[in-house]
Amino acid sequence: MMVGAAEDVGKTPDYAFAKASMDNAKLAGFDSIRITQTWTKDQTKLGASDQILLGNAINAAQFTGLRVVLSLYPLGSSVTPLTDEQRADFAAFAADVAQRFPVVHDFIVGNEPNLNRFWLPQFNPDGTDAAAPAYEQLLATAYDALKAVRPHSTIYGGALAPRGVDKPNTGRDTHSPTAFIADLGAAYRASGRLVPIMDAFTFHPYPETSTTGPSFAHPNSTSIGLADYAKLVALLGTAFDGTAQRGSQLPILYDEFGIETQIPAAKAPLYVGTEPTTTKPVTDAVQAQYYLQAMQMTFCQPTVMGLMLFHVQDEPDLSAWQSGEFFVDGTPKASLYPVRNGAFGVRRGIAASCPGLLLTPKLKLTAHKPTKAAERVTLVCSLDCTYSVKLDGRTTLTGTAVGKVATTLRFAGSLAKGRHSLAGSATAALNAGPPGTVALTFRS
Repeated sequence: MMVGAAEDVGKTPDYAFAKASMDNAKLAGFDSIRITQTWTKDQTKLGASDQILLGNAINAAQFTGLRVVLSLYPLGSSVTPLTDEQRADFAAFAADVAQRFPVVHDFIVGNEPNLNRFWLPQFNPDGTDAAAPAYEQLLATAYDALKAVRPHSTIYGGALAPRGVDKPNTGRDTHSPTAFIADLGAAYRASGRLVPIMDAFTFHPYPETSTTGPSFAHPNSTSIGLADYAKLVALLGTAFDGTAQRGSQLPILYDEFGIETQIPAAKAPLYVGTEPTTTKPVTDAVQAQYYLQAMQMTFCQPTVMGLMLFHVQDEPDLSAWQSGEFFVDGTPKASLYPVRNGAFGVRRGIAASCPGLLLTPKLKLTAHKPTKAAERVTLVCSLDCTYSVKLDGRTTLTGTAVGKVATTLRFAGSLAKGRHSLAGSATAALNAGPPGTVALTFRS
C-alpha cells in the first residue's frame, strides 16, 4: 500500500527547489507523490515550459525514491473534451506525456468530473446525466492511447469528489459519487466495450470539514468518505461486475485526503487572504490524529492500494489548502513525525490489526564470506516479522526483525569447506498469515 502525498510544489524551473520539495516528502515518510498536468483544447503534446516544470518534479521524485502518480485532466470546465476530435487530442496529449517520462507508470485520467468546476455540462436538457457518459468516452479513448505506448502502465479512472447534489439547474450543477458511479457503469455497459476503461479507481474522500475527521460515515446519503469503503465497493460492483471491467475487485487509490490546520500567529505573515468559514481548521495534533486514523482505516480496506495526503507543504493563500506537514516556509509542523511514523507503520505491516487480513512477509537471506569465528548472514523481512533460520539443517537462530531493515545473524564456529545450506521462515508480527520461506545454498 502506497502512503504518499498530492503535491505540485515541485513543478518549478529550479531543479534544486524541486529536489528539496521531494526531500520534504520523503522526510514526511511518503513513498509516492501525485503530480498534476492539465490539458487545454487543441493540445496534442506537452508544451515546452511544462516539459521543464513537470520534468523537474518527476526527475526529483525519481532520484528521491518516490513513486510518481501523474494526474492528467482538462484545465477546467470551459475546455471539457466533448467531441471525438477533442477526446482524440486529449488522448494524444496523454500518450505524449507518457512517452516523454518512461519512469512514470501510473496515470490518472480526469479530475472530479462529477463537479461543474472541472466538467460541463453535468446534465442534459432533459435532466439526465451528461457528465458520466461523456467522461466514460474520454476514459476509454485515453486508456487505449496510453496502453498503446505504455502497455504495462496502470490507468486510473474516477478521481471523484465525495459529494454532489444530483439536481440540474442549480447554478452549480454537480453529481454525487453514488449517482456518477452508477451512470458510469451504465454508460460502459451501453458502449458494448469488451476491454476495460481503467485498471484502478481513484477517489477523493475529503470529510465535510477538517473537524469531521475520517471516521464519519454516510450510510443514508449519497456522499462517500473513508468510512464508507463497503459502500464504495458495492457501488463499483453493481456498476461493473459481470463485464470486462473489474468492479468490486477494482483496486482503489485515495489520491486526495486533507485536514487543514490552524496557522499560529508567528507564521501568519507568511500567508495571504482569508480562511473560509466552512473549513474549520484544527490543531497540528488533531491533524496528526486524523491522518494516522486515515492510514489505519485504509490499511484494513482490502482493495485499497494507497492513500495520498493533500499536501506536503501548505499553500500560501488561506482560501486554498493548509493541510501539509510543513508550513509554507518549509518548516515542519508538530504533525510531521506522527505522520512519518504512521506511514512507516503501514509499510512495516503494523499500522492496525485488521479482521481477515493475513500478511505473508517476503524473506531474503544473504550469506557472506565466513570468518574463522562465525558464519555471517544478512536477513531482510519485507514486514515486521519473527524469523527462524537454519544452517545446514542443524543450527537454528530465531528472533524478530523490523520490516525492510537488515538484521545480521552470526552462526558461531567455522564451517568446513564445501557447499552449505540456509533455510528460513518468517511470520508477520501483526495480521499473521502463512509464513514466508526461502532456501539457498552457498559455498564456504
